[in-house]
Amino acid sequence: MGTRWATMRDHLGSEPAAVLYERRSISSVFGLRLADGREVFVKARADDGRAESCLTAQKVLAEQRFPCPRPLTPVVGTGTLAVHAEDSLPGGDILRDDTPDVAIRYAAVFARLMAELVDVHVEPPLPNPRWSRWDHEDEGLWPVIDFLDERDQSVVPEFVVATAERVRKRLLATDLPCVLGHADFKAQNLRWQDGEVWAVHDWDSLGWQPEAALVGTASGAFANVPPLSLVPVESSAAFIEAYQELRGRAFTAEEWEIAWAGSMWTAVHNARWEVLHGDAPVSLNAVREQAAERLRRANC
Repeated sequence: MGTRWATMRDHLGSEPAAVLYERRSISSVFGLRLADGREVFVKARADDGRAESCLTAQKVLAEQRFPCPRPLTPVVGTGTLAVHAEDSLPGGDILRDDTPDVAIRYAAVFARLMAELVDVHVEPPLPNPRWSRWDHEDEGLWPVIDFLDERDQSVVPEFVVATAERVRKRLLATDLPCVLGHADFKAQNLRWQDGEVWAVHDWDSLGWQPEAALVGTASGAFANVPPLSLVPVESSAAFIEAYQELRGRAFTAEEWEIAWAGSMWTAVHNARWEVLHGDAPVSLNAVREQAAERLRRANC
């Protein structure tokens, strides 16, 4: 933390007194108590050019009183990393269920989020997060992810590959305009208190994809906490329908298809991840069970 912290000290005006939390995954996250008593989070992730746009959008939403942590520093480059600090927003619980009723509650938050992002103008945060990067220009079906690509790809079942090929083809065939949206909208990244959303986290995961695709992605993943899976088809349908009602605009037939295609891409990404890591086949089994119906609805 020493070198990274030095880049934050001048912006925050205080030294760290204790480390309260630490998580290392796609990004490294440190919860700190400062010497002046404040609690903050410092985040560091590979600098792929996305961070500034994501942080600007997060700052605008926080200023509009959307329930998300307020950035406390700009993005600071340190070596190959992009680092920033934000408010701690403790409290709240994970809403754990994947029923249609719960889907509607999540859809209401997503609709509010997407509506507030309409007026946020930033450079598109590209490349998209790897689990929603069907628009990549790499060779082959999957975006290049070195630590996955170096593993034995022959263990990925053919039905996962075939489903991914059909879904990606449908998503790439649309010319719907791209918009800014949260591309990792799942239970793990939200907290609830007294029946209301308390906090939405992980703004590093903003994406630039068609609205319907982002809605579809959220509709399939909203209930995700590890192990990751895919909600029932009827719950995705409830989410997509509620989103349209709350935004006051009905999807076209094409947007419905793109939403259903979007609901599958993250699931096939997760299924591939599972088999390449030897994890329990939770997403894999969900893709096996639901692919036919979701592909039918996506018309692909």
